[in-house]
Amino acid sequence: MSRLKEKYQQQVVEAMMKKFSYKNIMEVPKLEKVVVNMGVGEAIQNSKAMDSAVGDLIIITGQRPVVTKAKKSIAAFKLRQGMKIGCKVTLRGERMYHFVDKLFSIALPRVRDFRGVSPKSFDGRGNYSMGVKEQLIFPEIEYDKIDKVRGMDIIFVTTARTDEEARELLRLMGMPFRAA
Repeated sequence: MSRLKEKYQQQVVEAMMKKFSYKNIMEVPKLEKVVVNMGVGEAIQNSKAMDSAVGDLIIITGQRPVVTKAKKSIAAFKLRQGMKIGCKVTLRGERMYHFVDKLFSIALPRVRDFRGVSPKSFDGRGNYSMGVKEQLIFPEIEYDKIDKVRGMDIIFVTTARTDEEARELLRLMGMPFRAA
């Protein structure tokens, strides 16, 4: 069992039940899935860019990503329907907990001038999204082997009904929120 899952079961559930006065342990919100998305716009001209982005996501998450394709053609971007323009990974279970633990304790503190993540990026239904400007913050990525610095979006999907519950859940799990 991962460190973060153990922490959730032993400390977070108890603290959430006290703060929000849940009557049943099943009411306590939990992390459902984490989606890591990487847009690769340069894949329109250079198909090798997609291969390296997929390789980076495999190394970071430990799971093969799904290649996403354009839904509509956009002439201004020289984009045709069905062209490969990104990749995403949906993490659940043990892999999700390992990734989130690595993100909170190793990767985010490696960001330059890091003061914490924004506490305002909730969607109103208890889900949180954040962006990472470069994949170099993950320790598995070797600086010499990357062709281009790419960013990624990370979405935390929780079972929380409100943003306040989700914010408290992520804070107790170790998300480094900055003071608002």
